[in-house]
Amino acid sequence: MKASVGDRIVMASSVVDGPVRAGRVVALRHDDGSPPYVVRWSDTDEESLVFPGPDTHVEHHAAGEHVAADAGPRALGSWQVQVSLAHDGGETTAHAVLLGSGPAAGFAASGEAHRNPADPDAPGVGEEIAVARALRHLADRLVDRAEVEISAATGEDAEVELD
Repeated sequence: MKASVGDRIVMASSVVDGPVRAGRVVALRHDDGSPPYVVRWSDTDEESLVFPGPDTHVEHHAAGEHVAADAGPRALGSWQVQVSLAHDGGETTAHAVLLGSGPAAGFAASGEAHRNPADPDAPGVGEEIAVARALRHLADRLVDRAEVEISAATGEDAEVELD
């Protein structure tokens, strides 16, 4: 694994429903880009020395693109959602986490599906329903956050309508 200053580090959790962390490489310890890296975490704005493991990946910034070490949330240009699923008999739970940097990074939501005992066992259907519910809850959290930010910026109550 090699990284450069400005690259994004994403570290998945090693446990189900655990947090996913993302940050920017702000310094290298080796000129060849090998670990460890000094990373500024987007969720805490703290820096730490990172020895990446198998649950970590590097997202390289485009050649010639300047990415400041303290780039704000608009510098990424993309977000990702990680969804974890768990089954327990006729119960399916989905946990969705928003990956990225900025104030919404780490937002999480869960959704559940419950199989009627009279229905045939179809885990795929339960997964689809649980994931849909988790993503809907995550979307609701994002809209709520946007309304708060709009209200703070304008001094007026905001209500975002989704089409």
